Amino acid sequence: MKTGDLDKRIYRKMNITVIGLGLIGGSMAKDLRKSGFATSIIGVDSNSKHAEKAKEIGLVDEILTMPKALEKADLVIIAIPVDKIKVVLPQVLDQVSDSTTVTDMGSTKKELCRVVENHQKRRNYVAAHPMSGTENSGPEAALEGLFNNKITIICDHEKSGPQHLALMEKMFQTLGMDIAYMSADEQDHSTAFISHLPHAAAYALANAVQDKEKRSIIFDLASGGFRSTVRLAKSTPSMWGPIFQQNKGYVIESLEVYIKHLNEFKDSIEQDEDRMYKLMKNANNIRSILGGDSPSLIKNEEKIIKFYTK
Repeated sequence: MKTGDLDKRIYRKMNITVIGLGLIGGSMAKDLRKSGFATSIIGVDSNSKHAEKAKEIGLVDEILTMPKALEKADLVIIAIPVDKIKVVLPQVLDQVSDSTTVTDMGSTKKELCRVVENHQKRRNYVAAHPMSGTENSGPEAALEGLFNNKITIICDHEKSGPQHLALMEKMFQTLGMDIAYMSADEQDHSTAFISHLPHAAAYALANAVQDKEKRSIIFDLASGGFRSTVRLAKSTPSMWGPIFQQNKGYVIESLEVYIKHLNEFKDSIEQDEDRMYKLMKNANNIRSILGGDSPSLIKNEEKIIKFYTK
């Protein structure tokens, strides 16, 4: 397919196959249908109950087995846990036509790009990570507008065919997203700090509080600050465990940096009140990095990504 045929491909007919009908895949299906970007959405899910529910609530037009769903696809979106993507992505590339675009929504990229590095259809693949989500899962968690005003990262874009890259850029723009370009390694390093570390910290904090106080009274007293801090701890282990493992090196690095600052803050509380206030004041500088009380999320994430990759 020539790059010049892209608009014809989008506006005449766009059959999209979504593999994984949970929060990300379902939300993407909702918005791509509503915008008119997709003329047909085919669903694939290993969980039969999820597949049935997705069809019932109108996320997809039909449910098919993966081979049949791939036969009809102009675009394949893989939105499953990253350990499953590692297995499914090469299988998808094996089966799609030369003109079909393939992408995944995984939070890690280096390992996924590695497994298809030498695949004969590597140029069909666009490695992407939309920086959006909630702690909920399953088809009923799908939300309209989940990606609007958020940023997506496209990795190793020079390894994707120009027509496939252009299609993905158009799709993300249709979803209302801004786009950042970086290597898969840079993406994994950045997201270890701005996404994976907050989840790991939330799991640890939730366990710390539960370990300290088994009685329900402490949770009855929990305020909005505590609830918002540990919200991420409600995220499913089947999704986040593989992310921590695939990005183990950078996640451990981010945790070591975090633990260093926790220890420094603990010591200041214990031994040096002036130092404690200096650390708190220094932490307040995050306000200027994020742009004040009403920041643009796209610009915030771009600034943080640039900070960790410079």
